[in-house]
Amino acid sequence: MTETPSFAGIPVAALDFYDDLEVDNTRSFWEKHQDTYRTQVRAPMEALCAALEPEFGTAKVFRPYRDVRFAKDKTPYKTHQGAFVRAAESTGWYVEVSPRGVRTGGGFYEASAGRLAAFRGAVDHDQLGPELEAMIAELEAAGWERGGDRLKTSPRGYDADHPRIDLLRHRSLSLGRVIGFEPVVHTPDLLDVVRDDWRALRPLVEWVARHTTI
Repeated sequence: MTETPSFAGIPVAALDFYDDLEVDNTRSFWEKHQDTYRTQVRAPMEALCAALEPEFGTAKVFRPYRDVRFAKDKTPYKTHQGAFVRAAESTGWYVEVSPRGVRTGGGFYEASAGRLAAFRGAVDHDQLGPELEAMIAELEAAGWERGGDRLKTSPRGYDADHPRIDLLRHRSLSLGRVIGFEPVVHTPDLLDVVRDDWRALRPLVEWVARHTTI
């Protein structure tokens, strides 16, 4: 069994690889640069995830191939490398390398009807809802950006003047932060940055995991 090497940072070559792939997203380019992907992109990401595993759990390092069966865009390869640690169904922590550098995030990216109803019920709750609202406000004040799919109108059963109507409109919810091209990206210290980011998101991830499990 091959031991995963220690994390040494994301190489400049990884960012260059995705810059080039955005320009030439073809099988011929991929075949010429497979070794660059394996050694400069996937191997560092696997090393980063292995170092985070004792605290957060095993990550899924996503495959580089796009599912183009039903897509208008038929380019075959993803122009980023992501990894996800699952805390509950469709809920957990995320890290990504792309032409825009490194970003981190966490939350839930989709929900069944039952889980979404549970989420909205918790948001509507007099104690749980303000707890989540305060948590998100604190993260946003610290520079995190809220994302996720949300309704343009009020969900059925909730009034437009509900004090947390903005949260109730969410069908998925995440908080993300762009580290970008900061020099730390290329050093072993990136491990501490990602770890600190995921720790900052732990209350959000655990809140969602607790209150959407059905």
